[in-house]
Amino acid sequence: MSEPIFDLTYVWAAIIAFGVIMYVLMDGFDLGQGILFMFAPSEHDRDIMMNSVAPVWDGNETWLVLGGAGLLAAFPLVYSIFLPALYIGVFLLLAGLIFRGVAFEFRFKAHSSRYLWNWSFAVGSTVASFAQGAVVGAYIQGFETENMRYVGGALDWLTPFTVLTGLGLVAGYALLGATWLIMKSEGSTQEWAYRLVKPLLAVVLLIFAIISVWTPFVDPFVAERWFSGISLIWLLPVLGLVCAYWIYKSVNNKREGSPFVATMGLFIFTYLGLLASKWPYVVPPNYTLADAASAHESQLFLLLGLLFVIPIVLVYTAWTYWVFRGKVKADQGYH
Repeated sequence: MSEPIFDLTYVWAAIIAFGVIMYVLMDGFDLGQGILFMFAPSEHDRDIMMNSVAPVWDGNETWLVLGGAGLLAAFPLVYSIFLPALYIGVFLLLAGLIFRGVAFEFRFKAHSSRYLWNWSFAVGSTVASFAQGAVVGAYIQGFETENMRYVGGALDWLTPFTVLTGLGLVAGYALLGATWLIMKSEGSTQEWAYRLVKPLLAVVLLIFAIISVWTPFVDPFVAERWFSGISLIWLLPVLGLVCAYWIYKSVNNKREGSPFVATMGLFIFTYLGLLASKWPYVVPPNYTLADAASAHESQLFLLLGLLFVIPIVLVYTAWTYWVFRGKVKADQGYH
């Protein structure tokens, strides 16, 4: 059989990377609402917080499904190693998303039991966010493998480093949620969100700094990638710090949309830094994208389907956010 003219492995890597960052940005701010939920000053504020994301939260999770399905189809080795290595972490992630989703449906209808659904929304969002961050930390520190099989323990993913990355993503999602609330609310709720941003930004930057110093000791490959000479890779953390300063100035100037856009920029440059640090390893420290890829025919068949799906999802997402643009009122609930 002749070799394929064009290698689709890197096309699929780009598609999955795009799906992951879209999920982080889209679902991150509504998970952030949940993380901040029980700290809200009143039930009125909680109504506004939930109403601000109620029309879009389930559509945001489309990107998680797309990225996960694409990963299984295009890089099956990743699934065969990640699932046994991260089984408990993935279970916590899915359980948190389930509790969060159920709370959306029942809180609007509950009266005497509303406090239970408040806690369900808050705890589910926080657990899901922490699990996502811990999984990222596990990816950075790598997996113990032999002959393309995971041979480590069920809790190897849970280390002080992954706990820190988990807490970092919780803080990051909370920051994203606070800046979203600034854009979607007004009055006392918006003022409360403004007050949250600077402390959350300080926590995010502190944890980011600790992770940045710690990571080269966790993975020598990352240390070599960053410190082997002058490289354009250093532009990514610089641009991230520019976004952080943009957040700070926007909040000082009482901007409404700029803090959210700047926070998305901070996430994007951090994410690109992670990809640049590990490239081309998809199952560190041993297996690259080429090692994990499925057959060319499988990649081509599924790619033809995604060429239709991704534009539809993008158009639907843009239309949804356009329809539900503007400010949110407490009495305009989810119907």
